[in-house]
Amino acid sequence: MTSTSSPQAQPLIVDSVGMTYGVGADAHEVLRDLDVRVDPGEFVCIVGPSGAGKTTLLRILSGLLRPTAGSVSFGSETVTEPRAEIAVVFQDYRGSLMPWMRVRDNVAFPLESLGVGRSERRQRADDALAQVGLEEVGEKYPWQLSGGMQQRVAIARGIAYRAPILLMDEPFGSVDAQSRFELEDLALRLRRELELTVIVVTHDIDEAVYLSDRVIVVAGRPTHVIDDRVIDLGPDRDQMTTRALPRFAELRTTILAEIRGQGRTAETDPTSGADDPAREMSV
Repeated sequence: MTSTSSPQAQPLIVDSVGMTYGVGADAHEVLRDLDVRVDPGEFVCIVGPSGAGKTTLLRILSGLLRPTAGSVSFGSETVTEPRAEIAVVFQDYRGSLMPWMRVRDNVAFPLESLGVGRSERRQRADDALAQVGLEEVGEKYPWQLSGGMQQRVAIARGIAYRAPILLMDEPFGSVDAQSRFELEDLALRLRRELELTVIVVTHDIDEAVYLSDRVIVVAGRPTHVIDDRVIDLGPDRDQMTTRALPRFAELRTTILAEIRGQGRTAETDPTSGADDPAREMSV
């Protein structure tokens, strides 16, 4: 398949980022002095205790939220608002897909704000649906599809941007286990075929180890990076053989121990909603 990634792939750099909500006695510092670099083509997962500010960090990376300290840059340009080079897939596909619009229109709709013409919007939507294995459902409505298929539609909408960076916030947490495995493998395939940089926030440590080149572990009060761990499992991953490797278990156990060691100190992230601590430490 021909790559549709942007030729302008650049590193995404988080430089001393902090985030505080409120002022004075009501100030609540969620993030402090975070430094992360994600190079073009990397697959990076962000994990940490419940309420540690992972969703806040993802919103800052996407330009949807401005940090109160530090900066995020795409190459040499500071990210201060949503950019065409950064696409986002949210956790709740049911809330992000418009039920009154057909699948193709759901995928194509955001492209209008980028100034993409009608015929090209349709072509990009059809291409993206084909890339996620849904080339036959463009005329259906989201509510006619399974949960796993709806999340594929949400991913298709993300890649229809043809952005070099894809951010995903807990993208597979609302589907059944089998669909989750299939979507994880889809993410790896799209990363490879489209030469994407992918950053995923996930509660599932197994998922993070399976998907990643690196896992960023965040924790503390306020939240900071406590580990930036290379996942040395090779480029080819398989749900059965990779997860059965002793090295997989070793990496999972190390990351879980880091999270459990710091988990009780994390402050609540005002944007994260009610997280389930058991899922946060899923093994």
